[in-house]
Amino acid sequence: MVSVVNQKETLSFLAHLDDWIQNLPTKKLKDLVVNPEKTAIISVDVIKGFCFIGPLASPRVAGIVDPIVVLMERAWDAGIRHIILSQDTHEPDAEEFGAWPPHCIRGTEESETVDEIRQLPFFNQMMILEKNSIASGLHHDLQQWVLDHTGVENYIVVGDCSDLCTYQLAMFLRLDANERQMKRNVLVPENCVQTYEMSMALAKEVGAYAHPGDLMHEFFLYHMALNGIEVIKAIE
Repeated sequence: MVSVVNQKETLSFLAHLDDWIQNLPTKKLKDLVVNPEKTAIISVDVIKGFCFIGPLASPRVAGIVDPIVVLMERAWDAGIRHIILSQDTHEPDAEEFGAWPPHCIRGTEESETVDEIRQLPFFNQMMILEKNSIASGLHHDLQQWVLDHTGVENYIVVGDCSDLCTYQLAMFLRLDANERQMKRNVLVPENCVQTYEMSMALAKEVGAYAHPGDLMHEFFLYHMALNGIEVIKAIE
């Protein structure tokens, strides 16, 4: 049992967490992109299987598509050419399906980039990384890209889910730089990341783990900030 003192402390922290999220600062793109060659955007799992169709699709996640598209358009106009799309592209027998229902299988519509990004005139100049796990940083191609682009000092991370793939990617970029004593800023705009909702009642009904979306979203963003990742409200 949690003591009364700890209960009060927990409630106090949750109030602090909500206040922290509500008061995140915004930043202007022109202030972030002094040198476009030193900035990269990595979008994780903004694909149909998490936004619109399939067992893991979420309307909460679908809500970040438009802000991400706007950010990509403005970034491209500002001269940023490093845009990477890290996306689930699973084999039918993926080990990950032991924890999650089969999703985003290679060759299916679920594994496709959302149409809003595909319709961008510079889409064919983006790098697409097909991953088989929650952790983009385990993919050799991303590791190699980061090693080959040591001049990139600013990484903007967007996508889903805040507490799963987005968290893992942002933490990889931050911790990799820490390990190698490299100057690197990892930035996450809150309006361009999100996670799904699974109520306790529904979780009990379907035999899944409950997943309070707002709490997970806020808590993992806070944990990113705790580890030196810059979390802001939005990029204007």
